[in-house]
Amino acid sequence: MTTQTIRFYRQGSVHEISGVPASRTVLQHLREDLHCTGTKEGCAEGDCGACTVVIGELDAQGALALKAVNACIQFLPTLDGKALFTVEDLRAADGTLHPVQQAMVDCHGSQCGFCTPGFVMSMWALYENQPAAAGLPTRDEINTALSGNLCRCTGYRPIVDASQKMFDYAQYPRVTLDRKAVEETLRALQRNDTFEYRAPDTRGAALGAPAFYAPLTLDAFARLRAEHPQARLVAGSTDVGLWVTKQFRDLGDVLYIGNVRELKTIERDAQTLTIGAAVTLEDAYAALAADYPELAELWTRFASLPIRNAGTLGGNVANGSPIGDSMPALLALGAEVVLRHGTKTRTLPLDGFYLGYQKTALAPGEFVAALRVPRPAGNLRFRTYKVSKRYDQDISAVCAAFALHIDEGSTIVDARVAFGGMAATPKRATQTEAVLSGATWNESTARQAMNALAADYQPLTDMRASSAYRLKVARNLLWRFYLETREDAPLALFDVNAFAFEAGTPDAIVKEPT
Repeated sequence: MTTQTIRFYRQGSVHEISGVPASRTVLQHLREDLHCTGTKEGCAEGDCGACTVVIGELDAQGALALKAVNACIQFLPTLDGKALFTVEDLRAADGTLHPVQQAMVDCHGSQCGFCTPGFVMSMWALYENQPAAAGLPTRDEINTALSGNLCRCTGYRPIVDASQKMFDYAQYPRVTLDRKAVEETLRALQRNDTFEYRAPDTRGAALGAPAFYAPLTLDAFARLRAEHPQARLVAGSTDVGLWVTKQFRDLGDVLYIGNVRELKTIERDAQTLTIGAAVTLEDAYAALAADYPELAELWTRFASLPIRNAGTLGGNVANGSPIGDSMPALLALGAEVVLRHGTKTRTLPLDGFYLGYQKTALAPGEFVAALRVPRPAGNLRFRTYKVSKRYDQDISAVCAAFALHIDEGSTIVDARVAFGGMAATPKRATQTEAVLSGATWNESTARQAMNALAADYQPLTDMRASSAYRLKVARNLLWRFYLETREDAPLALFDVNAFAFEAGTPDAIVKEPT
């Protein structure tokens, strides 16, 4: 392999880059190198959305897929073979505004204007991805599209109005991207082998400088991982990107998983859903929710759409964060993690993968290849709940998942309970499971299980929540699960949300003010 230039589609032609650090972000390149300052820098950590751009790449069928992402934490070499669209691309050559932009003007959605380009790009992705035959997007679809954009002027109503008005064909002729032209360019940019990029070090020499490896096949990835066990694995850089922008860390050699075709697949058979490690969070949750619709709320509340478009389920699991929202549900469902080293693979139960705080069972040179999730059984009662200070785009104080297999006599045949935010790792509640297993699913059993949670967890106090609050919430969530899944008059989700419960006293129900 030899050092290659970074090549991607931009504004109708192929853009080539060399000589910049591999950890240079897309935002830095836009603003500092190209002087395209329409894309703004706000938080530099993927939270505010002021830097939102749209990335285009070929999907498995060879069609153009457009996804809004945060430019501030995307590394420049990850653009190789893809297309980049920014707010500068939307206005026509004659100065005519794109319908997305014109709608923002007409609806007075720009407010102070700082965050507007980011909103516009999220709206443009929605506009381009909404088939004309589908009609207007729903309010929920608009909210999801804008979940990664924060308006500091609190002007969301006119922005939502603009997100609907941009589809008003009577006033604005529908303007769509020439997808075929972009697809042809991207096909010409596709590489046949591993892409390797090195930037000159401080002495101006490429030899010995940190490398960015982007293999195309699983075998090539496994070989490079075994050869470079200390290389930093990067997928969506939704975590590693902050190491650079906030901690100014030197990443050393980087091994990029995002181009490995075999790791971007989702497969189903009668028993198992298998999700490749490089599948994005958005696609992974779509697959999970198809089997388990109870995950729908957690799906939309897991970070924001731009983060889910970039981050991967494999990366979330491998990271091992105690507050990772994916793990409690996967633990409760009995998921397994497929690990690979060279040509050898092994499979572990996910609850055996975490050994300590951000410490996993991965050996040097080994990597997460896939997640295997059992398909749903007919007697399963399953729920997940996330508690955080904000509904959207917030880190959990507590994330809970409950999965009970109950026979026709209301006996709990198997119980799996897992929490995030309650321990140094995502962790099953084994003492609570012991109380539940073999018991009848009734109020008495639920109360005993609530009390058993104190034996499973001694949560910490931190900036998000106190230890006492976390334990109270954990108990209340178990009680909520009981109310929703009990045999006699189970409560709908809306009904449960209308009440507050005192921990340990399920009879004390107080109607909250509306």
